[in-house]
Amino acid sequence: MSPLTTLTDIELADLIKSGSQPAFQVVYNRYWRLLYGHIYKMLRDEEDAKDILQDVFSGLWLYPEKIPELSNLAGYLYTIARHKVLNAIRKNKYRNDYLESLAIYVSEASEETLQYIDTRDLMAAIEKEIAALPPRMRQVFELSRKENLSHKEIGKLLGTSDETVKKQINKSLKVIRYNLKESGGTALLLLALWR
Repeated sequence: MSPLTTLTDIELADLIKSGSQPAFQVVYNRYWRLLYGHIYKMLRDEEDAKDILQDVFSGLWLYPEKIPELSNLAGYLYTIARHKVLNAIRKNKYRNDYLESLAIYVSEASEETLQYIDTRDLMAAIEKEIAALPPRMRQVFELSRKENLSHKEIGKLLGTSDETVKKQINKSLKVIRYNLKESGGTALLLLALWR
């Protein structure tokens, strides 16, 4: 285990700016799973998600002078990944209603919000709201978002129509968004990506 793993993001960013490959490796190991998860949830394509992840980290290594003075490296990397995903969506590489609405929603999030994301806290807030859903609604929501089943697959599994499944998921999202907004709204962006 490298002694660099105990360094803060600020310290690691400074080392990367000075060309430290071990510091870059620590940052990569620290954040690649998180970033890949966010990218994959938006694109739903493993290869394209890997390509964008590689672009994010390649840019970090090749253009260290672009790294701003920051206290949240995860937020910075996430911002880069978000822009790359939105560019891919805008190029019509991905066409469906979910991605189009997601692109609009994510575009409205402020850069300031992204710089102060604490992903673990946000995911905990979202999971808490999901757990508070009525049992059937929660089951449908989790089958869609966690098991990646289609509306048709969920309907068949639960013996209900695709339309009922769609309504349940939409209602779940509205309830979760409302409750997160009421509690300060900081987790709304992550909810948009959590799919």
